[in-house]
Amino acid sequence: MTEAFIHRLRVRYSECDPQGVVFNANYVTYFDIALTELWREAVGPYAEMMAGGADMVVAETRVRYLAPARFDDVLDVSIVPTRLGNTAMTTSMEVRLGETLVVKGEMRHVFVDTGSGLKRPIPDDVRRALEPYAGEPDGSAGPPDAARPGADAERSPTSAVPRGEVPSPQACAP
Repeated sequence: MTEAFIHRLRVRYSECDPQGVVFNANYVTYFDIALTELWREAVGPYAEMMAGGADMVVAETRVRYLAPARFDDVLDVSIVPTRLGNTAMTTSMEVRLGETLVVKGEMRHVFVDTGSGLKRPIPDDVRRALEPYAGEPDGSAGPPDAARPGADAERSPTSAVPRGEVPSPQACAP
């Protein structure tokens, strides 16, 4: 079974919104950070791929918010390439706070030629480097516990503040 690549990060104050939780768009940044770290470990310097005439662009992002994360929380962002196609790759991501699944998502990147910007095949060396990290799209070989029965039933409400209550301005303060 494929083990997910996991990158640990700590929520910074500036990543929180007035409700005292991580602002939703920051999770896409967390996905990108995890992909960058996977790339560094598996493939090597991104600039080398670009020097070889290949780049990749985001074609699609999907995010499902399941529980809040707050300032100074330590999050584990796991990433599994679930599809290495001809010109595109899809990755599955999960963000966990301890055992709590906070966010799950998926990104599809298309490989392009650096000169023309047109689609091009995934470079062979990139494909070979990512294959050991690849898993199944159904999560069966994805991040640890991703396919655990009942995992969705354990999720917390997405609201960080109970209905009818106003968050304090200090909600994100240490």
